[in-house]
Amino acid sequence: MLDDRAVSRQDYDDAASALNQAEADIQYWKAAAETARINLGYTRVTAPISGRIGRSTVTDGALVTAYQPVALATIQQLDPIYVDVAQSTAELLRLNRRLQNGRLNREGTNQNKVKLILEDGTTYPQEGTLQFRDVTVDPTTGSCILRIIFPNPDRVLLPGMFVRAVVKEGVHDQAILIPQQAVSRDVKGNPVTLIVGPEETVQQRALTLDRAIGDQWLVSAGLNSGDRVIVEGIQKVRPGAAVTVAAPETARPESATPTDAQSN
Repeated sequence: MLDDRAVSRQDYDDAASALNQAEADIQYWKAAAETARINLGYTRVTAPISGRIGRSTVTDGALVTAYQPVALATIQQLDPIYVDVAQSTAELLRLNRRLQNGRLNREGTNQNKVKLILEDGTTYPQEGTLQFRDVTVDPTTGSCILRIIFPNPDRVLLPGMFVRAVVKEGVHDQAILIPQQAVSRDVKGNPVTLIVGPEETVQQRALTLDRAIGDQWLVSAGLNSGDRVIVEGIQKVRPGAAVTVAAPETARPESATPTDAQSN
């Protein structure tokens, strides 16, 4: 039409400019609509992980901003759940020495298995797996963290719960345990125990104790396999005295005489 001079050059330029402006407006409003759609998506907060959400720290209608220091709520993953246990560096060094000296065996498929004892003293039915030991020692406590993962299908374990862990990091195939009641102290404070010798006489043995395991002592030196340790009536016998050994299930401590003693 411009070639036919049906319209003036000015009218053509105005119409072309208006068309370009309209196309630009279309792109602008498309971008605005996309921005509004994105902003609308921000109004719906989705959880990045599955789990259970705790109480909200803000109320409905409260003003919140991006990257604010106060979280809207906290989500806890409960199954599986991580259990962090502190291990002292003294115990860690003692464990490493026992492994290096061959007193503990780390081979086997059941190593690094962990049992939990709950606050009420019951044992958690599921068995956990030791994931790793932290390489950093906390200078305030002198301990490092063990990370253990446990299945928790019944939601028995909750975040912040106090538990005790029994970690199987090695096996002592020839360990000797004796009841703590069978161990006494001499005048220097060294641990000793009484055993029944080959001639049915009482003998005193000096012990080297490793650590307590439940109500028993782990003996590292002083006893041999087959030694008969006196656990009842030790207040009534002295080294060198002749005794008659009675099995624990048939002994009668109430009527025990200086010549009666129970042994393990």
